[in-house]
Amino acid sequence: MRSCLLIVLGLVFLWMPSTHAEQPNIVVILADDMGYGDVRFLNTESKIPTPNLDALAHSGLAMLDAHSPSAVCTPTRYGLLTGRYCWRSKLKRGVLGGYSKPLIEEGRETIADMLKSQGYRTGAVGKWHLGMELPMLNEDSDVSQWDGDPGVDYAGTIANGPLQHGFDSYFGVSASLDMAPYVYIRNDGFTMKPTLQQKAIAFPHFIRKGPRSEDFIVDEVLDRLKDEAVAFIERGADGDDPYFLYMPLTGPHKPTQPHERFRGKTGLKEYGDFVHQVDWTVGEVLNAIERTGESEDTLVIFTSDNGSYMHRYDESGRKDHVDDVRIQGFRPENHRANGPLRGTKADVWEAGHRVPCFVRWPAEIPAGQKSISVVCLTDIYATLADIVGVELASDQAEDSISLYSALASDTSEGEQARLARGVPVINHSAAGMFAIRQGKWKLVAGNGSGGRQQPKGRPFQGPFQLYDLSVDLAETNDLAEDHPDKVEELMQRLETLRNQNRSVER
Repeated sequence: MRSCLLIVLGLVFLWMPSTHAEQPNIVVILADDMGYGDVRFLNTESKIPTPNLDALAHSGLAMLDAHSPSAVCTPTRYGLLTGRYCWRSKLKRGVLGGYSKPLIEEGRETIADMLKSQGYRTGAVGKWHLGMELPMLNEDSDVSQWDGDPGVDYAGTIANGPLQHGFDSYFGVSASLDMAPYVYIRNDGFTMKPTLQQKAIAFPHFIRKGPRSEDFIVDEVLDRLKDEAVAFIERGADGDDPYFLYMPLTGPHKPTQPHERFRGKTGLKEYGDFVHQVDWTVGEVLNAIERTGESEDTLVIFTSDNGSYMHRYDESGRKDHVDDVRIQGFRPENHRANGPLRGTKADVWEAGHRVPCFVRWPAEIPAGQKSISVVCLTDIYATLADIVGVELASDQAEDSISLYSALASDTSEGEQARLARGVPVINHSAAGMFAIRQGKWKLVAGNGSGGRQQPKGRPFQGPFQLYDLSVDLAETNDLAEDHPDKVEELMQRLETLRNQNRSVER
């Protein structure tokens, strides 16, 4: 049996043996909008059962200071797959839509490209959200157009999608689950022509209008993706070559609509039940690894693309999601989707980008370990390259640092690999606001959240914000006036890295 490396949602990098008899299998599972406080291991007061993620955390290594490069979907996916910050691309703020043109530049290699060059069989299952060249109808076509559709030819061939970026196979959806078209894609084509017009629906089952195929049932999408991923793993285990599976989930992103069999399981209405379903889905993928007999030599890592979209309402007596499912937030006594962190998804504050990350590899990692290393999802690329013996070129993974040998056996202290090399983490909000993290210090280069939470502020407009996260994880004490030299130092470092084409020197 060959060893199997499973990167579940995130960061494979932190614990690797010095040699490998064979190349490991690699599976990346990326949750969509799961908050730091949604997992009970990280939030002991949570009422949401997350037994699979809790077991994952207890049985291996818990990364307590892991970050997505962006506080929203598309930029994080770009950063994870390319090892490059998305703000260096043409997308400077916001996200793509379901009909958007491709974001990954021609000639830019992805993790899948790199691993395929080493003999891996590569597959992606889930939410792409990086743009595709969709086939379009001719102007003189007499085929009726769907409301909100730009004129897609659903019988045509898709170009410049996953198959053109290193993946041998793909099954999933073009963007977020609330974005049309609501039609599954397999490889380079739609699986069915749409015959239904999806109406716009308000939160919690939030969805935009657009064409939908008959087999596209919103509360069945996670199950469909789970089945496809399990089938890929089982086929891979029967083959001779190692495989790489990238599985970006569609939940708990909106529509916040759990399957009927999960309803009422948490007492936290639609959102809590949906998070519980995501945990179950991850568990089913892990069970598939178990059935192949490769779990002992499988590295499992779980993370999320950004924080939760659920607000925290501190006002006593204010109605929340438990009182009315149409309300997009919780009072703290009911749930803290982002734990103690300030803000929400889209913000440059910690709730926007500090994400759950758990690592398990029974053959190599002792159970019950914790790490305080500051890491970023862009680091996956360079670490995997290190594992499989690829020397990266100067135009590859420019913002990715290999953490292959970063940690000593005592991960309770967690050597700060990025800090040791002088490589900070840069975070980016939905509105284009930057933050730079160097050791315990975090500088926000703007005067607000840069996202959804008030005050939103504006990028590069003062007063800037400075926090000591070693003692102020909730970012309640702005130290900018007390440490002007640190503000200047970090701002100069941020400007240097923004103006360079890379933050990591090879």
